[in-house]
Amino acid sequence: MEQLVGAQIEAVIDEFLHDLRVNRAASDNTLKAYRIDVLDCLATMNIDGLEALDRVNVDDLRAWMSSESARGYARSSMARRTVAVRGFFRWVQDQGLIDSDPAALLMTPKIPSVLPAVLTEAQAKTLMDDADAYTARGSAGAVREGHLQGPQQGQRRSERDGQRPEHQRHQTGGTPADRAIAVRDAAMMELLYATGIRVGELVGIDIADIDFAQRTVRVTGKGDKQRVVPFGAPAARALDQWLQAGRPALAGDCSGEALFLGRRGGRIDQRIVRQVVHGEARKAGVPDISPHALRHSAATHMLDGGADLREVQEMLGHASLRTTQRYTHVSMEQLKQRYRQAFPRA
Repeated sequence: MEQLVGAQIEAVIDEFLHDLRVNRAASDNTLKAYRIDVLDCLATMNIDGLEALDRVNVDDLRAWMSSESARGYARSSMARRTVAVRGFFRWVQDQGLIDSDPAALLMTPKIPSVLPAVLTEAQAKTLMDDADAYTARGSAGAVREGHLQGPQQGQRRSERDGQRPEHQRHQTGGTPADRAIAVRDAAMMELLYATGIRVGELVGIDIADIDFAQRTVRVTGKGDKQRVVPFGAPAARALDQWLQAGRPALAGDCSGEALFLGRRGGRIDQRIVRQVVHGEARKAGVPDISPHALRHSAATHMLDGGADLREVQEMLGHASLRTTQRYTHVSMEQLKQRYRQAFPRA
Protein backbone atom coordinates (compact mmCIF):
# COMPACT_ATOMS: atom_id res chain seq x y z
CA MET A 1 0.00 0.00 0.00
CA GLU A 2 1.54 3.27 -1.13
CA GLN A 3 0.19 5.46 1.60
CA LEU A 4 -2.18 5.00 4.51
CA VAL A 5 -5.53 6.72 4.12
CA GLY A 6 -6.76 9.14 6.73
CA ALA A 7 -8.52 8.09 9.93
CA GLN A 8 -11.78 9.58 8.63
CA ILE A 9 -11.76 7.29 5.59
CA GLU A 10 -10.73 4.29 7.69
CA ALA A 11 -13.79 4.91 9.87
CA VAL A 12 -16.02 5.00 6.77
CA ILE A 13 -14.54 1.72 5.54
CA ASP A 14 -15.16 0.16 8.96
CA GLU A 15 -18.82 1.20 8.77
CA PHE A 16 -19.09 -0.27 5.27
CA LEU A 17 -17.65 -3.60 6.45
CA HIS A 18 -19.92 -3.60 9.50
CA ASP A 19 -22.91 -3.21 7.19
CA LEU A 20 -21.69 -6.18 5.10
CA ARG A 21 -21.32 -8.30 8.21
CA VAL A 22 -24.71 -7.43 9.72
CA ASN A 23 -26.93 -7.19 6.65
CA ARG A 24 -25.24 -9.58 4.23
CA ALA A 25 -23.65 -12.07 6.64
CA ALA A 26 -20.25 -11.63 4.97
CA SER A 27 -17.59 -14.00 6.26
CA ASP A 28 -14.48 -12.85 8.12
CA ASN A 29 -12.32 -13.79 5.12
CA THR A 30 -14.48 -11.71 2.79
CA LEU A 31 -14.39 -8.71 5.12
CA LYS A 32 -10.62 -8.97 5.47
CA ALA A 33 -10.14 -9.14 1.70
CA TYR A 34 -12.55 -6.25 1.04
CA ARG A 35 -10.81 -4.07 3.59
CA ILE A 36 -7.43 -4.61 1.94
CA ASP A 37 -8.90 -4.04 -1.55
CA VAL A 38 -10.66 -0.78 -0.71
CA LEU A 39 -7.76 0.60 1.34
CA ASP A 40 -5.32 -0.22 -1.46
CA CYS A 41 -7.50 1.50 -4.06
CA LEU A 42 -7.97 4.67 -2.02
CA ALA A 43 -4.33 4.82 -0.95
CA THR A 44 -3.23 4.57 -4.60
CA MET A 45 -5.25 7.72 -5.29
CA ASN A 46 -4.11 9.39 -2.05
CA ILE A 47 -7.67 9.66 -0.74
CA ASP A 48 -7.56 10.80 2.88
CA GLY A 49 -10.87 12.62 3.38
CA LEU A 50 -14.49 12.72 2.26
CA GLU A 51 -13.87 15.82 0.14
CA ALA A 52 -11.21 13.97 -1.85
CA LEU A 53 -13.45 10.89 -1.99
CA ASP A 54 -16.19 12.96 -3.67
CA ARG A 55 -13.77 13.98 -6.43
CA VAL A 56 -13.01 10.42 -7.59
CA ASN A 57 -14.30 9.64 -11.09
CA VAL A 58 -14.54 6.53 -13.21
CA ASP A 59 -11.32 7.38 -15.07
CA ASP A 60 -9.44 7.40 -11.76
CA LEU A 61 -10.81 3.95 -10.95
CA ARG A 62 -9.97 2.61 -14.41
CA ALA A 63 -6.44 3.88 -13.97
CA TRP A 64 -6.27 2.06 -10.64
CA MET A 65 -7.49 -1.16 -12.29
CA SER A 66 -4.88 -0.79 -15.02
CA SER A 67 -2.08 -0.32 -12.48
CA GLU A 68 -3.29 -3.32 -10.50
CA SER A 69 -3.39 -5.49 -13.61
CA ALA A 70 0.17 -4.44 -14.41
CA ARG A 71 1.22 -5.80 -10.99
CA GLY A 72 0.31 -9.28 -12.18
CA TYR A 73 -2.93 -9.97 -10.30
CA ALA A 74 -4.95 -12.88 -11.66
CA ARG A 75 -8.27 -12.08 -13.31
CA SER A 76 -10.13 -13.69 -10.42
CA SER A 77 -8.32 -11.44 -7.93
CA MET A 78 -8.98 -8.37 -10.04
CA ALA A 79 -12.65 -9.29 -10.27
CA ARG A 80 -12.89 -9.54 -6.48
CA ARG A 81 -11.04 -6.24 -5.98
CA THR A 82 -13.32 -4.53 -8.46
CA VAL A 83 -16.45 -5.89 -6.78
CA ALA A 84 -15.17 -4.70 -3.40
CA VAL A 85 -14.43 -1.16 -4.62
CA ARG A 86 -17.69 -0.93 -6.56
CA GLY A 87 -19.64 -2.06 -3.50
CA PHE A 88 -17.86 0.48 -1.32
CA PHE A 89 -18.64 3.46 -3.55
CA ARG A 90 -22.26 2.36 -3.98
CA TRP A 91 -22.62 2.14 -0.20
CA VAL A 92 -20.94 5.54 0.32
CA GLN A 93 -23.38 7.17 -2.10
CA ASP A 94 -26.33 5.44 -0.42
CA GLN A 95 -25.18 6.97 2.87
CA GLY A 96 -25.18 10.42 1.29
CA LEU A 97 -21.43 10.88 1.79
CA ILE A 98 -20.77 11.54 -1.91
CA ASP A 99 -22.98 13.05 -4.60
CA SER A 100 -22.55 10.36 -7.28
CA ASP A 101 -21.17 6.84 -7.62
CA PRO A 102 -18.00 6.90 -9.74
CA ALA A 103 -17.81 3.10 -9.83
CA ALA A 104 -21.26 2.56 -11.33
CA LEU A 105 -19.78 2.13 -14.81
CA LEU A 106 -16.77 0.13 -13.66
CA MET A 107 -16.78 -3.23 -15.42
CA THR A 108 -15.72 -6.43 -13.66
CA PRO A 109 -13.00 -8.32 -15.55
CA LYS A 110 -14.35 -11.44 -17.19
CA ILE A 111 -13.10 -14.69 -15.68
CA PRO A 112 -12.56 -17.57 -18.11
CA SER A 113 -14.97 -20.42 -17.45
CA VAL A 114 -12.93 -23.35 -16.17
CA LEU A 115 -14.61 -26.65 -15.43
CA PRO A 116 -13.77 -27.94 -11.95
CA ALA A 117 -11.43 -30.91 -11.74
CA VAL A 118 -13.18 -34.10 -10.69
CA LEU A 119 -12.39 -37.76 -10.25
CA THR A 120 -14.22 -40.37 -12.26
CA GLU A 121 -16.52 -42.61 -10.27
CA ALA A 122 -13.99 -45.45 -10.64
CA GLN A 123 -11.17 -43.24 -9.32
CA ALA A 124 -13.32 -42.08 -6.40
CA LYS A 125 -14.13 -45.70 -5.58
CA THR A 126 -10.43 -46.56 -5.58
CA LEU A 127 -9.71 -43.62 -3.30
CA MET A 128 -12.48 -44.43 -0.85
CA ASP A 129 -11.99 -48.21 -0.80
CA ASP A 130 -8.84 -47.81 1.30
CA ALA A 131 -10.59 -45.70 3.92
CA ASP A 132 -13.63 -47.98 3.93
CA ALA A 133 -11.52 -51.12 4.29
CA TYR A 134 -9.50 -49.60 7.10
CA THR A 135 -12.66 -48.75 9.00
CA ALA A 136 -14.34 -52.11 8.31
CA ARG A 137 -11.36 -53.96 9.78
CA GLY A 138 -11.88 -52.06 13.02
CA SER A 139 -8.37 -50.71 12.38
CA ALA A 140 -7.09 -54.32 12.24
CA GLY A 141 -6.64 -54.17 15.98
CA ALA A 142 -4.34 -51.17 15.71
CA VAL A 143 -6.63 -49.07 17.89
CA ARG A 144 -8.26 -51.10 20.64
CA GLU A 145 -10.07 -49.91 23.72
CA GLY A 146 -7.75 -50.18 26.69
CA HIS A 147 -4.61 -49.85 24.54
CA LEU A 148 -4.68 -46.10 23.98
CA GLN A 149 -2.73 -43.54 25.93
CA GLY A 150 -3.68 -39.95 26.64
CA PRO A 151 -2.41 -37.03 24.55
CA GLN A 152 0.08 -35.84 27.14
CA GLN A 153 2.09 -39.05 27.28
CA GLY A 154 1.78 -39.64 23.54
CA GLN A 155 2.84 -36.09 22.81
CA ARG A 156 6.02 -36.35 24.86
CA ARG A 157 6.97 -39.59 23.14
CA SER A 158 6.38 -38.04 19.71
CA GLU A 159 8.55 -35.09 20.59
CA ARG A 160 11.37 -37.40 21.74
CA ASP A 161 11.19 -39.74 18.76
CA GLY A 162 10.68 -37.04 16.13
CA GLN A 163 7.06 -36.43 15.28
CA ARG A 164 5.93 -37.92 11.96
CA PRO A 165 3.93 -35.76 9.55
CA GLU A 166 0.41 -35.84 10.90
CA HIS A 167 -1.18 -36.71 7.58
CA GLN A 168 0.83 -39.92 7.06
CA ARG A 169 -1.25 -42.99 7.85
CA HIS A 170 0.28 -45.92 9.73
CA GLN A 171 -1.96 -48.96 9.52
CA THR A 172 0.33 -51.12 11.65
CA GLY A 173 2.78 -50.18 14.37
CA GLY A 174 3.47 -46.61 15.37
CA THR A 175 2.29 -44.84 18.48
CA PRO A 176 -1.33 -44.90 19.66
CA ALA A 177 -1.58 -41.33 18.38
CA ASP A 178 -0.42 -42.48 14.93
CA ARG A 179 -3.05 -45.19 14.89
CA ALA A 180 -5.77 -42.80 16.08
CA ILE A 181 -4.81 -40.37 13.32
CA ALA A 182 -5.20 -43.18 10.77
CA VAL A 183 -8.78 -43.72 11.97
CA ARG A 184 -9.39 -39.97 11.88
CA ASP A 185 -8.10 -39.64 8.32
CA ALA A 186 -10.38 -42.45 7.14
CA ALA A 187 -13.38 -40.76 8.76
CA MET A 188 -12.54 -37.36 7.24
CA MET A 189 -12.16 -38.83 3.75
CA GLU A 190 -15.44 -40.69 4.01
CA LEU A 191 -17.33 -37.64 5.29
CA LEU A 192 -15.88 -35.25 2.71
CA TYR A 193 -16.87 -37.44 -0.21
CA ALA A 194 -20.21 -38.55 1.28
CA THR A 195 -21.43 -34.99 1.87
CA GLY A 196 -19.51 -32.72 -0.51
CA ILE A 197 -18.96 -30.25 2.34
CA ARG A 198 -16.19 -27.64 2.25
CA VAL A 199 -12.99 -28.21 4.20
CA GLY A 200 -13.80 -25.17 6.35
CA GLU A 201 -17.16 -26.70 7.18
CA LEU A 202 -15.55 -30.04 8.05
CA VAL A 203 -13.16 -28.58 10.62
CA GLY A 204 -16.00 -26.63 12.26
CA ILE A 205 -18.16 -29.68 13.01
CA ASP A 206 -18.82 -30.51 16.66
CA ILE A 207 -19.72 -33.96 18.00
CA ALA A 208 -23.31 -32.86 18.66
CA ASP A 209 -23.69 -31.96 14.98
CA ILE A 210 -23.61 -35.66 14.03
CA ASP A 211 -26.96 -37.48 14.09
CA PHE A 212 -26.29 -41.19 13.64
CA ALA A 213 -29.98 -42.09 13.83
CA GLN A 214 -30.79 -39.93 10.82
CA ARG A 215 -27.30 -40.17 9.30
CA THR A 216 -27.04 -36.41 8.95
CA VAL A 217 -24.50 -33.78 9.90
CA ARG A 218 -25.20 -30.11 10.63
CA VAL A 219 -22.60 -27.78 9.10
CA THR A 220 -22.09 -24.02 9.15
CA GLY A 221 -21.31 -22.64 5.72
CA LYS A 222 -20.58 -19.26 4.20
CA GLY A 223 -22.26 -16.36 5.94
CA ASP A 224 -22.77 -18.52 9.05
CA LYS A 225 -25.67 -20.27 7.32
CA GLN A 226 -26.40 -23.72 8.71
CA ARG A 227 -27.67 -26.68 6.76
CA VAL A 228 -28.17 -30.40 7.39
CA VAL A 229 -26.49 -32.84 5.00
CA PRO A 230 -27.08 -36.62 4.80
CA PHE A 231 -24.30 -39.22 4.68
CA GLY A 232 -24.23 -42.95 3.97
CA ALA A 233 -23.33 -46.15 5.78
CA PRO A 234 -19.55 -46.12 5.03
CA ALA A 235 -19.22 -42.62 6.49
CA ALA A 236 -21.33 -43.64 9.50
CA ARG A 237 -19.03 -46.62 10.20
CA ALA A 238 -15.93 -44.46 9.85
CA LEU A 239 -17.29 -41.76 12.15
CA ASP A 240 -18.35 -44.31 14.77
CA GLN A 241 -14.90 -45.91 14.66
CA TRP A 242 -13.26 -42.49 15.10
CA LEU A 243 -15.46 -41.48 18.02
CA GLN A 244 -15.17 -44.83 19.80
CA ALA A 245 -11.56 -45.80 19.20
CA GLY A 246 -9.66 -42.86 17.71
CA ARG A 247 -10.72 -39.54 19.21
CA PRO A 248 -10.23 -40.60 22.86
CA ALA A 249 -6.52 -41.15 22.15
CA LEU A 250 -6.04 -37.53 21.05
CA ALA A 251 -8.58 -35.71 23.21
CA GLY A 252 -7.34 -33.35 25.91
CA ASP A 253 -8.24 -30.18 27.76
CA CYS A 254 -8.21 -28.12 24.56
CA SER A 255 -10.45 -30.46 22.55
CA GLY A 256 -13.82 -29.08 23.55
CA GLU A 257 -16.62 -30.52 21.44
CA ALA A 258 -14.66 -30.51 18.16
CA LEU A 259 -15.35 -33.62 16.09
CA PHE A 260 -11.94 -33.88 14.40
CA LEU A 261 -8.76 -33.25 16.37
CA GLY A 262 -5.14 -32.64 15.54
CA ARG A 263 -2.26 -34.52 17.10
CA ARG A 264 -2.06 -32.05 19.99
CA GLY A 265 -5.73 -32.46 20.83
CA GLY A 266 -7.10 -29.18 19.49
CA ARG A 267 -9.58 -28.72 16.65
CA ILE A 268 -7.95 -29.85 13.42
CA ASP A 269 -6.54 -27.24 11.05
CA GLN A 270 -7.66 -26.92 7.42
CA ARG A 271 -4.06 -27.28 6.28
CA ILE A 272 -3.84 -30.76 7.80
CA VAL A 273 -7.06 -31.84 6.09
CA ARG A 274 -5.66 -30.73 2.72
CA GLN A 275 -2.48 -32.68 3.38
CA VAL A 276 -4.51 -35.77 4.21
CA VAL A 277 -6.51 -35.60 0.97
CA HIS A 278 -3.42 -35.08 -1.19
CA GLY A 279 -1.63 -37.91 0.60
CA GLU A 280 -4.52 -40.34 0.22
CA ALA A 281 -4.80 -39.53 -3.50
CA ARG A 282 -1.11 -40.31 -4.00
CA LYS A 283 -1.38 -43.55 -2.07
CA ALA A 284 -4.45 -44.66 -4.05
CA GLY A 285 -2.78 -43.85 -7.37
CA VAL A 286 -5.52 -41.46 -8.50
CA PRO A 287 -5.03 -37.90 -9.85
CA ASP A 288 -3.89 -35.45 -7.18
CA ILE A 289 -6.92 -33.63 -5.80
CA SER A 290 -7.79 -31.11 -3.12
CA PRO A 291 -10.71 -31.31 -0.67
CA HIS A 292 -12.58 -28.90 -2.93
CA ALA A 293 -12.02 -31.21 -5.91
CA LEU A 294 -13.44 -34.03 -3.80
CA ARG A 295 -16.48 -31.79 -3.23
CA HIS A 296 -16.75 -31.25 -6.99
CA SER A 297 -16.51 -34.99 -7.53
CA ALA A 298 -19.28 -35.77 -5.05
CA ALA A 299 -21.62 -33.25 -6.69
CA THR A 300 -20.89 -34.50 -10.20
CA HIS A 301 -21.40 -38.14 -9.24
CA MET A 302 -24.72 -37.30 -7.58
CA LEU A 303 -25.94 -35.58 -10.75
CA ASP A 304 -24.69 -38.47 -12.87
CA GLY A 305 -26.69 -40.78 -10.61
CA GLY A 306 -29.90 -38.86 -11.25
CA ALA A 307 -30.04 -36.40 -8.34
CA ASP A 308 -32.08 -33.25 -8.86
CA LEU A 309 -30.12 -30.05 -9.38
CA ARG A 310 -31.99 -28.30 -6.56
CA GLU A 311 -31.20 -31.15 -4.19
CA VAL A 312 -27.51 -30.89 -4.98
CA GLN A 313 -27.68 -27.12 -4.52
CA GLU A 314 -29.16 -27.61 -1.06
CA MET A 315 -26.60 -30.25 -0.15
CA LEU A 316 -23.64 -28.10 -1.22
CA GLY A 317 -25.00 -24.90 0.32
CA HIS A 318 -24.85 -22.88 -2.89
CA ALA A 319 -26.67 -19.57 -2.71
CA SER A 320 -27.20 -19.54 -6.48
CA LEU A 321 -28.36 -22.38 -8.71
CA ARG A 322 -25.96 -21.10 -11.37
CA THR A 323 -23.05 -22.24 -9.23
CA THR A 324 -24.46 -25.75 -9.00
CA GLN A 325 -25.11 -25.82 -12.75
CA ARG A 326 -21.35 -25.91 -13.35
CA TYR A 327 -21.45 -29.56 -12.40
CA THR A 328 -23.92 -30.35 -15.18
CA HIS A 329 -21.26 -29.07 -17.60
CA VAL A 330 -18.74 -31.45 -16.07
CA SER A 331 -21.17 -34.33 -16.45
CA MET A 332 -21.77 -33.41 -20.10
CA GLU A 333 -18.03 -33.33 -20.78
CA GLN A 334 -17.68 -36.80 -19.27
CA LEU A 335 -20.65 -38.00 -21.33
CA LYS A 336 -19.02 -36.68 -24.52
CA GLN A 337 -15.77 -38.44 -23.65
CA ARG A 338 -17.52 -41.76 -23.02
CA TYR A 339 -19.49 -41.28 -26.24
CA ARG A 340 -16.32 -40.72 -28.28
CA GLN A 341 -14.73 -43.81 -26.72
CA ALA A 342 -17.71 -46.13 -27.05
CA PHE A 343 -19.80 -45.11 -30.06
CA PRO A 344 -18.57 -46.52 -33.39
CA ARG A 345 -19.64 -43.47 -35.40
CA ALA A 346 -18.47 -40.84 -32.93
